Amino acid sequence: MKATQTLHDLGQSLWLDNITRDLLDSGTLKSYIDELSVTGLTSNPTIFDQAIKKSASYDPAIQQKLNAGKSGEGLFFELALEDLTRAADLFRNVHDTTKGVDGWVSLEVSPLLAYDTASTLAAAKDLHARAARPNLFIKIPGTPQGLPAIEEAIFAGVSINVTLLFSREQYLAAAGAYLKGIERRIAAGLSPNVGSVASVFISRWDVAVSKTVSDDLRDKLGIAVAQRTYKAYVDLLATPRWKAIKAAGYNPQRLLWASTGTKDPRASDTLYITSLAAPNTVNTMPEGTLKALADHGQIGGVMDINGADCEDVIAKFARQGIDVNELAARLQEEGAKSFTDSWNELMKVIESKSMVLTQGA
Repeated sequence: MKATQTLHDLGQSLWLDNITRDLLDSGTLKSYIDELSVTGLTSNPTIFDQAIKKSASYDPAIQQKLNAGKSGEGLFFELALEDLTRAADLFRNVHDTTKGVDGWVSLEVSPLLAYDTASTLAAAKDLHARAARPNLFIKIPGTPQGLPAIEEAIFAGVSINVTLLFSREQYLAAAGAYLKGIERRIAAGLSPNVGSVASVFISRWDVAVSKTVSDDLRDKLGIAVAQRTYKAYVDLLATPRWKAIKAAGYNPQRLLWASTGTKDPRASDTLYITSLAAPNTVNTMPEGTLKALADHGQIGGVMDINGADCEDVIAKFARQGIDVNELAARLQEEGAKSFTDSWNELMKVIESKSMVLTQGA
């Protein structure tokens, strides 16, 4: 049995952290669903930047949209919605058979809005309506300014993937925003058709401290933070407030591990997959990591929910001068900037391709 199937059988959903038109047109995504237990998909500005930059597959669609008077951001979102609604349709059976727990795809609002609550909410509502798919998440960063937009979007019936979370505290804040939105829906008698995941980024922790800590702590901080967050997640699911959500017919927000491709060439290429096996969670992984897991990955036991070991590890980092709360805030800020940079590059790519296609028409 492939490790991908083993992980799925343990209760963790495997999602692909990638989308390209070539993946859809070639049938590769469908093969991942059929053969590698993939049950969902995520995207972000960096992924689309690379997809459009490195492929001519988008050129006919870009040309068509240019002829219709589209450009820039508006043109991009039409391309993205075309890809992601196709992907959502491939996962629709999973979504239906799991009653909305699984089978999701994700589209991010413009990262330029990461610190603008009102514009984030408006964009989320607009993209959700245009997609017209029950299994499409809109991604909103879990920044302080994003939290009110997350609550309002959930209340409005927009399913949300909260992105750019890095710590237990950031996760709990995002979960609180989701909870408030759902409780308002329950009080208003609205239907339980709103899903959510909270995406905690892992590998960036280890990259951030790789040059400042001793070798015995290499590649251990991201996993320790994940274990600490997982304990908070399990504890939250056991509270009366979250049990009330389930009793009202809602699927409680799930915890998702993001940024799980190994960055350290000396570490296992499946490090953040085998270490983060946990039921009722999601791991969204790059295509290369998914293939490595299927080829030679080995899944042992599930993650410890007690969290004692992770606190010892985090304490060791503290003794070497690493303040995890301070670093989490910095990582979130840097993550938002990274997506903004990718977004700006994406807009340049679309502008460049548009110019070439217009001149060649």
